Amino acid sequence: MAHYAFLDENNKVVEVITGIDEDNTSELPEGFSSWEEWYGNFRGMTCKRTSYNTIDGVHISGGTPYRGTYAEIDGFYDETADKFYRKQPYPSWTIDSNLEWQPPIDKPADYDTEPWTWSEEAYQADNTQGWINLTQ
Repeated sequence: MAHYAFLDENNKVVEVITGIDEDNTSELPEGFSSWEEWYGNFRGMTCKRTSYNTIDGVHISGGTPYRGTYAEIDGFYDETADKFYRKQPYPSWTIDSNLEWQPPIDKPADYDTEPWTWSEEAYQADNTQGWINLTQ
């Protein structure tokens, strides 16, 4: 089983489906080199395979990451990098060269051990603030 993302003319993800595994070429109709190509032709849209095991550039099972991150509706695909990337989470965040969104203020040192969330409202009121600890 594989997952495929359909893109609009701006490379925005408009749908993600479960389809035939790319390795299953025995059933691939004549004239097509991949299921990605077949699905795209069938729908008349650009279609790119995506992996639900790849999140933010990391394969969750320790394998090789595939195309940046799992495609999400309203996310995007970058042709040059051959990667999917998420939609902008907050107006103040910017995208880096790895196609990952970065906050304007570094994450707190204990971000991985404490429950933090971003508050765009707090940042807009005082651009030295933004991270809110959920336990306080």
